[in-house]
Amino acid sequence: MALWQVPALPESALDAAAQFHRECLPVIRAALAESHEGLTLVFPPADHTHREWRRAAVQGLAREQAPQRINAVEGTVEAAITAAAAYLASAEGLTGQVLPLDSHGAGPVV
Repeated sequence: MALWQVPALPESALDAAAQFHRECLPVIRAALAESHEGLTLVFPPADHTHREWRRAAVQGLAREQAPQRINAVEGTVEAAITAAAAYLASAEGLTGQVLPLDSHGAGPVV
């Protein structure tokens, strides 16, 4: 699965969701149309107010793009992102998930 780095978004959850859907979603859909290997989005860390819109976006993309698998991780630690990406690539039935990461391992699945 390819990795796609989500750029920095506004601190406000509503503004971040709006910017993601306006600017990122068309690019992500175009990337998925060109490659059929699936995608892992890499979101920068954010507070709990971003949890629901991110989950809805990833789950919506996963349904829309099936059978391609779409997942996401949240974090900035490269080792954690690499480890999570390797896990997601090997977990063939896993799609539509958002995994918060830190330098100590995966956080709870949201």
